[in-house]
Amino acid sequence: MTRIRIVVADDHPIVRSGIVALLGRADDLEVVAEVADGAAAVAAAEEYRPDLVLMDLRMPVLGGAEATARIVQRVPGVRVLVLTTYETDDDILGAIEAGAGGYLLKAAPEQEILAGIRSVVAGQTVLAPTIAATLVGRMQGGTPTRPQLSARELEVLALVAAGNSNRSIAAALFISESTVKTHLLHVFEKLDVADRTRAVTRAQELRLL
Repeated sequence: MTRIRIVVADDHPIVRSGIVALLGRADDLEVVAEVADGAAAVAAAEEYRPDLVLMDLRMPVLGGAEATARIVQRVPGVRVLVLTTYETDDDILGAIEAGAGGYLLKAAPEQEILAGIRSVVAGQTVLAPTIAATLVGRMQGGTPTRPQLSARELEVLALVAAGNSNRSIAAALFISESTVKTHLLHVFEKLDVADRTRAVTRAQELRLL
């Protein structure tokens, strides 16, 4: 059996180890190198000439999109599959425009990730359903689906991100605690989240904070 040779690029050691372990359980996949930044991913692609680079997006030294562009340019024949937690319009388009053959989210089922690897190596384009919907919206002339938070909602969320309680936020903004709660409920609804922690992380993913 000819194995698919893969370079794994992810700056989080635990996440990277989990990905490597997942790939190691598949008989037809072989990890030839694992790296922690985009520049190292480019170097590994040039050195090992793998079939595929499994690429995270936001990494130190060199981001995943730029690393993808360099690999596509310098090492013809090496395919790149983005595997990340980010699904904002800028991230998606940046990776696809750089030449990535696919874009999957780390939250995807393991079998979907494995199937995606095989499909991209076979020359197909693989996109997570939410990513495909975003790109279709773009092609149909729609504007990016970016939640619109009011200035006050952003103020409240920024104070939440800084670790402030509702009482502290109310005092800082000279409003009541109930008003703070109302603003947060609006934020949760607009960001489609259920708690303060996820609201902050989602806002950061969307670059609202």
